Amino acid sequence: MYRPPPASGYRALRKGRVSVPHHAYLVTAVVAEREPRFQHRTTAEAAAGALTQNALWTSSRLLCWVLMPDHLHALVQLGAGEPLHALVRRMKCNTAAAANRADGRTGAVWTTGYHDRAIRGEHQLQSAARYIIANPLRAGLVESISEYPYWGDIWFDRRSLDL
Repeated sequence: MYRPPPASGYRALRKGRVSVPHHAYLVTAVVAEREPRFQHRTTAEAAAGALTQNALWTSSRLLCWVLMPDHLHALVQLGAGEPLHALVRRMKCNTAAAANRADGRTGAVWTTGYHDRAIRGEHQLQSAARYIIANPLRAGLVESISEYPYWGDIWFDRRSLDL
């Protein structure tokens, strides 16, 4: 009996992806060709502003995020009736439009697709938030997270954060 080969690449990631209302997901989106588009202050500020606009978050919530030079990590909680792929598409479209306006460019900012991981329980939620916020430290961009301007969350006090 013939069995088709297993899905590979992006198709394999999508297989089994389920959007559960009110659950949290750690989402990673990568800049096209890993170009460090957000190393420029004006572009990063524009994208960060677009990401945190209240209009973007209709029924879902942005719990934590960091915008790195070539990728974005976001911890999101889905609202009722909103699939994860629709939320990520809106995040990527809004931030791409803002980035392109800021640096006078056109075209794709993000790669197709994204990586996501469902978060289970309060402990995983806090661990995911710390992982996200510590990205600039691990990348060697800053010595203290308080020096990095392109992140936000709903839990930590940025002035006294010690990761």
